[in-house]
Amino acid sequence: MKSPAELDTVQWQSLTHAYGSAEDVPELIRALYQDDEETAGAALDGLLATIHHQGSVYPASAPAVPFLVHAARHVTGRREELLMLLSLLADHDPAERASPHWAGSAAGAVCAELCGELPELLPCLEDAGRGVRRAALRAVVSVAGLLPDELSASVIERVHALWTTDPVPAVRADALVALNRLGRPLEPVDSPLPEVRLAAAVLAAERTGPPYPAGLVEIIAADGAEPDPEGDGFPWRGAITPDEHLCHLVMRDADAGLAVAARWIAAGDADARGSWLAGEIAGAWRDREPAVLELLLAALPHQKDAGALSHCLGTIGRWIGLLPEPGAGLRDTLYRYAQGEPETAEPALLALIRARDARALDLVLDNPRAEAVEAAARSFPEAADRLIPVIRRELAAGAAGNAGIDLVAALAPLGAAARRAQPELADCLRTGRAAIVAARQLGLNGMATPGITSLLRTAALSSDSSLSAAAAVAHYRLTGEAGPALSTFEGLLSARGPVHWHLSSLEPLGRAAAPLLPLVEPLLTAGYEWTRTAAAEAHYWITGSPEPACSVLAAVAGPTPYGLRALRALAAIGRVPGELRPALRSFAGSPLRLLSAEPSAGQTRPDEELRTVARALLSLGRPGPTD
Repeated sequence: MKSPAELDTVQWQSLTHAYGSAEDVPELIRALYQDDEETAGAALDGLLATIHHQGSVYPASAPAVPFLVHAARHVTGRREELLMLLSLLADHDPAERASPHWAGSAAGAVCAELCGELPELLPCLEDAGRGVRRAALRAVVSVAGLLPDELSASVIERVHALWTTDPVPAVRADALVALNRLGRPLEPVDSPLPEVRLAAAVLAAERTGPPYPAGLVEIIAADGAEPDPEGDGFPWRGAITPDEHLCHLVMRDADAGLAVAARWIAAGDADARGSWLAGEIAGAWRDREPAVLELLLAALPHQKDAGALSHCLGTIGRWIGLLPEPGAGLRDTLYRYAQGEPETAEPALLALIRARDARALDLVLDNPRAEAVEAAARSFPEAADRLIPVIRRELAAGAAGNAGIDLVAALAPLGAAARRAQPELADCLRTGRAAIVAARQLGLNGMATPGITSLLRTAALSSDSSLSAAAAVAHYRLTGEAGPALSTFEGLLSARGPVHWHLSSLEPLGRAAAPLLPLVEPLLTAGYEWTRTAAAEAHYWITGSPEPACSVLAAVAGPTPYGLRALRALAAIGRVPGELRPALRSFAGSPLRLLSAEPSAGQTRPDEELRTVARALLSLGRPGPTD
């Protein structure tokens, strides 16, 4: 270890951290020794933000390690936090060590420094503070597998002493994990100490993998219901807390995860861990929404404050739209909360709307928040006569920003009835409030008047490229005049930077966009996947020919946002290359979600759409010679 007196022996100005030159690192390290708590705390925060930033380390990180080790030994009031910082700096995926770049990497340099300094930290394993002992164990774990044999043997001996004699069960559990990471496997699932049993069960589950044995699931369910009161700040591998590690491990087995979540919720849902786990399972696994929503309904009475209750209601709202028929008990509960305090009423109302409960419409009309109005329009398009006057009134009152966007977007599901809002849409476009969505809706309304077409023609000249594209397309929809739109898109497609958004706007022009082909065709081989996908779609819309669109789309099709768009385009074309069929079967049949299933009002759920589109493509006839 090195004392602050040696800081000037390092050429810090030639090193870098997250924000550039590391010349400020010596000052931060010296400040750790100050008696002023505020100064020392700010210095520690500064080091966490510079030499370790969002999981990354830098050239200045390794040279700081010997100084941080000295501080950890001598600044007793900050020992726990400094050991945490050291463990964060050395945190890495063991697979990284197989990389040819490991030896010269910043992470490799940090780990090498900490391995060399570890003997200086071993006395911290015997510190009087239980938090310090736990933090020291995590520092040991961060370089497990990298220690030379002699040092490893010494470390194992000292950690084993903690495992067998420490009076604090949580420390003994941590020591158990450390021993396993150091290559001394122990799994005492029959220990009389719940903390140790839980750690042993987690280690055994890691070793066996899913599906987990019932006995391990029972231990995790019984002994893991209460969060570790001291574990939030001390990550194991991957910079996650022990509780997060436990939940991520359990949810790899959906049935086990749901069983554990049910037990945790029944035990009081401490820190909302059971309801959080249930929501995570819905996000990771397909077709688990009925079981998850049943658990979340049971969890609602256990939420201790408005924030936790709001979060639980919001999670229900994210998944309830996937139930064909939400149960009356769930809907009645949501209805009660939707009439309560604003912090909980808002997510409850959105969930009730997505459950398609008719009572929600009355609540929306009584208090027409823009987000709720937009959701109601999608769930109750038959209620256009009731919703249109509200939308018009709110727009006329000057709704802007996200509220204005939501209100205009609410018109889209209402079909021809949206034409009644023509004056308000024109005013939005004229005043720049939600102008892009207003321009699109004016085009969809199909009501061409000299005033509207003039507004759109002017907006098509806007310096805002998104508004320019939307207005140009709307003008073409209303007038059939291709010239202004072609002029607009020629400029947009010739500009530097991403153009895939503009390519995606060309569908309504169809063959009228033929003069743009010289700009579209070179983009079929662009390096950016989104651009290739959008160019292939545009080429098909313009030419009507499935080639070369199908070959380009097939090459990028897959469980990615642009890959989903490519699959959607292939379905619209009605062609499925034969080589895609095995992948399509996996997309359609996977029990795991391959894309995000996070729904929100007015948006599709990507994973659900992936499965639907894959099934649609598989239903097409067997591939022919040109497929």
